[in-house]
Amino acid sequence: MFTESVLFAFGLTAFAGLSTGIGSALAFFAKRTNPRFLSLSLGFSAGVMIYVSFMEIMVKAKVALQADMGMVAGTWAAVIAFFGGIALIALIDKLVPSYENPHEMHRIEDMTPNGLEKSGGLESEHGKRKLFRMGTMAALAIGIHNFPEGLATFTAALSDPSLGIAIAVAIAIHNIPEGIAVSVPIYYATGDKKKAFIYSFLSGLAEPIGALVGYMLLMPFMSETVFGIIFAGVAGIMVFISLDELLPAAEEYGEHHLSIYGLVSGMAVMAVSLLLFL
Repeated sequence: MFTESVLFAFGLTAFAGLSTGIGSALAFFAKRTNPRFLSLSLGFSAGVMIYVSFMEIMVKAKVALQADMGMVAGTWAAVIAFFGGIALIALIDKLVPSYENPHEMHRIEDMTPNGLEKSGGLESEHGKRKLFRMGTMAALAIGIHNFPEGLATFTAALSDPSLGIAIAVAIAIHNIPEGIAVSVPIYYATGDKKKAFIYSFLSGLAEPIGALVGYMLLMPFMSETVFGIIFAGVAGIMVFISLDELLPAAEEYGEHHLSIYGLVSGMAVMAVSLLLFL
């Protein structure tokens, strides 16, 4: 049941999801955010995901659906599934309040004792409870967002390992700031780095869990049509994540042009890597 290709896809998905732990570790070792680096990195991640969604994933989805349903019906199905993926992730995003949404970016220095004093008094029990709730709700929000991302990474890796690696790296980059959003408030609420790291690390488990649930539910019914619909939906999810989360975050961390340079660089690297595997 769990072939070598399936285990490889799970491994990539776990790597992408658990990179929230990297964000947690960075938060404890870095006193200040490096906004230029984060801006470039998040823009790069968005570039990878947008390029691969339109140039590779949607193409494969259309080919699969057209082979099973015919040219016109297959193309319509791919387009509907693409926007269905966007609608799914947009609904998930809408259900998570902005205060608890980990994609509302925070700098490390704003989440230290001095920066957090203005949010209710760090020394008070009320302030600590507020911080702890902020961290735990961010962990829950990340879990909800990462569930479909896990299915996206897993499906791509199962179809094409080189494509799966590119998507896993892009999602891992975008998960690093989310790890910061979970671990820093929990650390300053509890004073326990280990607990903060564990919460951050566990929040990323939703990604491999999403892959596992998707595999168990969908693989028995897998066909060209099911594969095409999933792949087109995955493309929609990734485009929405890039436009709604990654690019705004990249601009918030740094200058506008830095995020665009990162975006174009991500597209170029993805294009070259796909050409090398022709």
